[in-house]
Amino acid sequence: MKFPVLYLRKGAERRIRAGHLWVYSNEVDIRRSPLTEFPPGAQAQLRTSADKALGTVFVNPHTLICARLISRDPTQGMTPQRLTQRLQTALVLRDSLFPQPWYRWVFGDSDGLSGLVVDRFGDVVVIEISTAGMETLKDSVVRAVQRLVQPAAVILKNDGQLRQIEGLPRYVEQPVGAPVDAVMVSENGVRYEVPVGGGHQSGWRYDHRMNRQRLQAYAEGKSVLDVFSYLGDWGLQAARAGARQVTCVDNSEPSLAAVHRNAALNDLSGVDTLRGEAFEVLKQLCDDRQKFDIVVLDPPALMARRRDQKTGEQAYARLNQLGLRLLARDGLLVSASCSMHLSQDRLVDIVRRSGRKIDRFVQLLEQGHQAPDHPVVPGIPETNYLKACFVRSLTGFI
Repeated sequence: MKFPVLYLRKGAERRIRAGHLWVYSNEVDIRRSPLTEFPPGAQAQLRTSADKALGTVFVNPHTLICARLISRDPTQGMTPQRLTQRLQTALVLRDSLFPQPWYRWVFGDSDGLSGLVVDRFGDVVVIEISTAGMETLKDSVVRAVQRLVQPAAVILKNDGQLRQIEGLPRYVEQPVGAPVDAVMVSENGVRYEVPVGGGHQSGWRYDHRMNRQRLQAYAEGKSVLDVFSYLGDWGLQAARAGARQVTCVDNSEPSLAAVHRNAALNDLSGVDTLRGEAFEVLKQLCDDRQKFDIVVLDPPALMARRRDQKTGEQAYARLNQLGLRLLARDGLLVSASCSMHLSQDRLVDIVRRSGRKIDRFVQLLEQGHQAPDHPVVPGIPETNYLKACFVRSLTGFI
């Protein structure tokens, strides 16, 4: 297959050769290959300034990340057959890791399918497409999913903000099966009813699965505050492990209603909710001198862009200080971040500084990462985004 050529500026191939898959618009030699000549979603051959082939890419001339590598073979583009092969390769891994079909099947670049996320909820599959290149293969994605797992329903949840950046319309549609409003998730012994029409991406955050499992080891007999709780992701698993009291905090009334439904679904007692903006609720709890044995902080990304580094770190610091203030004399803070621009080391340092700020002696007991259905590509640091610190806090210890 013959492809148009996208030329890089001198030296711009270093990241690609080191393992990354993205090309930024300022790395393109626009005199030799004007970006405006490529329609969004086009496939092209990527070449160095010395005219050496690097592979094939999807191109979108209107975005900062203007090209995404498909293959390092310059003669091979993305076809329905190659798409199916990569979906099958991803499926083999997940089926070897998890005994039941509740997992992230495809994690974008990490599975060689940039711009594609696929989640399985039993016999329901939710697909999220976020790039112009992958959008050109939308029908092929649906057909491949049907061929590989024969789902009862397939939902295209294409309403994410990245689509707006790519110049794509935002929509949700269901090309396969009877209409589905909610799906069931089974995780670490807890069942959840999860909405698929709104909420977090496909509807559930599988990435913290193993971190939530670790929380259960600490929870028996404890009081737990689950902040940014969504559907009771952490809190209900603590309750299942024997926590005597769980309080879930979220700003969404539908989410908190779902917490109560999911608690009833699992015959869990001692679960209550607080509605409000997280920082305000935490401050009020501090003012009321409330104390908890365990505080879980799992916010949305507080640092969505690299230029938000300073304000983002300040927000994480404030959040962790409030969380530590709410702990009993010997308590556990679970501090999590999904901001890819905040490294694990920086989060640990924020916890350290927060402890010193309010005179707590803190011990880092465990560090958690994203589950293996969200694999990390060493050459793409952006795929290594999730982190969690399990921190013991002692008052008046030293």
